[in-house]
Amino acid sequence: MKKSIYAAIKVALAFALSLPVFALMACTDLEGNMSENSGASYKQITQEEALDLMNSERDYIILDVRTPEEFSEAHIVGAINVPLDSIGQTDPAELPDKDQLIMVYCRSGNRSKQASEKLVDLGYTNIVEFGGINTWPGEIEN
Repeated sequence: MKKSIYAAIKVALAFALSLPVFALMACTDLEGNMSENSGASYKQITQEEALDLMNSERDYIILDVRTPEEFSEAHIVGAINVPLDSIGQTDPAELPDKDQLIMVYCRSGNRSKQASEKLVDLGYTNIVEFGGINTWPGEIEN
């Protein structure tokens, strides 16, 4: 009788300890990106992969989410500027197609992740985040 009680306690304890792990897994995608938008998420890629996409795709937007001042100093060729602080509860006018490929970057990669989350929460479906201009291997203009 004692053995079965201990066995039952062990099983219950193992189950209780595993619940937080399963809950966290349910909120993340395969890349570990989290979103509040019913399982939708953005994809995080390397800068080399971003360059390959820019060379192979036709209909995409390169989105710089830094401040206008930072953008005017230097930005990736062809990028548009929609500062992180302006992405909120409504869709940015510069991004009318929620299914279009939108490639997001900032200075170091922090704001671009935040912006990608906000865009996904607004219903954008094809968001790719690739870090910051600080380490960009491609062409830059000012």
